[in-house]
Amino acid sequence: MGQELYTGKNILITGGTGTIGRQLVQRLLQENPRVIRVFSRDEHKQFEMGIDFQEHSSKLRFLIGDVRDLQRLGRAMEDVNYVFHCAAMKHVPACEYNPFEAVQTNVIGTQNVIQAAMEKKVKKVLFVSTDKAISPTNTYGATKLTAERLISATEHHKGAKSTIFSSVRFGNVMSSRGSVIPLFQKQILENRRITLTDPTMLRYMMTPSQAINLILKANDLALGGEVFVLKMPLINVGELAEVVIENTKEKYGIQDEVLVEVIGLRSGEKRFEELMTDDEAATAYESEDMYIIPQDSKSDHYYKENYNKVFEKPYPDRNKTIQKQELSEWFLKEKMI
Repeated sequence: MGQELYTGKNILITGGTGTIGRQLVQRLLQENPRVIRVFSRDEHKQFEMGIDFQEHSSKLRFLIGDVRDLQRLGRAMEDVNYVFHCAAMKHVPACEYNPFEAVQTNVIGTQNVIQAAMEKKVKKVLFVSTDKAISPTNTYGATKLTAERLISATEHHKGAKSTIFSSVRFGNVMSSRGSVIPLFQKQILENRRITLTDPTMLRYMMTPSQAINLILKANDLALGGEVFVLKMPLINVGELAEVVIENTKEKYGIQDEVLVEVIGLRSGEKRFEELMTDDEAATAYESEDMYIIPQDSKSDHYYKENYNKVFEKPYPDRNKTIQKQELSEWFLKEKMI
């Protein structure tokens, strides 16, 4: 990635106080931007983040606002060069029980980001999506798929507007707020018992640093309309639980046995996730660490010249999950426990 891409630039991160937003702020500060505007609706998280990033206060601006509010987004995007759209309702059960709230944030909110970015002549907008957008079985996945389509479709109807829109598709980010790892750890420390939906469940997982690297690589590469997908390893949730239990017991010197209670899939959950549809795989290209799904002939021509087509199934064999030893090494490297 060109080091000069963000130097002296104005950056807006929606959902900037979330796990990905915070990691992104930390990484982008190394690129010496002019300012990073952290846009979110939680004043307490902004207050805490302001303390954590106190030494960078001259480059950070905290803006209270909601992506549902187009006018507020427009003011936040004044003179902004790059937008990273991370704001979302992301918890599957919350979206299932409050579906129109999910629509307003994830779909209408994304359309508001698109509209404001074009009006303010933002250079690039990158949208953070999810593997749950593939063949969605829940409200969260359906709203993220719709938002992805809004982002890609903008390339076809933006006319003379020059803003470049693209998406990145993530699996689960390990140790992100509300994810299973901190939940398991809390349950172990408090109850010596964890609740597991299904030990055979498989999930694509990535570390926070992998997630941020993908975001920045994708934004650098984006020509318009693409969906970028990280090549993520599959993790067996039952084995993940074992690793969390082993690491937590070792760290806190716990001698007691930790019980595992299987509670079954929650509403809208799938046993197996996918990274791409077969139709997407037929048009996708791949680099060493990403799949790239172009949306028009202009970008397709560029990727045809510079990247290989994807010929095999775009997800590993379900029997080829990451080994427990490697998973433990991830935990140590990323200091996740």
